[in-house]
Amino acid sequence: MSKKYFTLAEANALLPTLEKELCELQQLKNDLGYKESQLRKMKNAVTQKLQTDTELIFMKESELEFMELEAQLYLSNIHSLGVQLKSIDLGLLDFPALINGEDVLLCWKQGEAEITHYHGATDGYSGRKKLK
Repeated sequence: MSKKYFTLAEANALLPTLEKELCELQQLKNDLGYKESQLRKMKNAVTQKLQTDTELIFMKESELEFMELEAQLYLSNIHSLGVQLKSIDLGLLDFPALINGEDVLLCWKQGEAEITHYHGATDGYSGRKKLK
């Protein structure tokens, strides 16, 4: 399979869809963290109703597994488009592109209206340069 390259227009056109996916993924990540914390507390709690608690723990573990599968689906959707997710929390997405024959990454951060920067493959977010 050949590497997918995006034009600036193609990458910008995907932003609304990707932002929705990213928001869902961020919410799932937050929910997962909270539910994992709850589950750890339940497992650590000493209780006299062992059977009831075991069933509740099983239900919580099943819920976490489902949420992890859901998160993997969002990640897969993003990656299947050829887009690179660099940070869920910061909402960083990179789009492989060619500028003057050079492999670069068009760089978008959640909250930006459109893509206005790029960087080299090894430069990362801190090496962003303004598109001309």
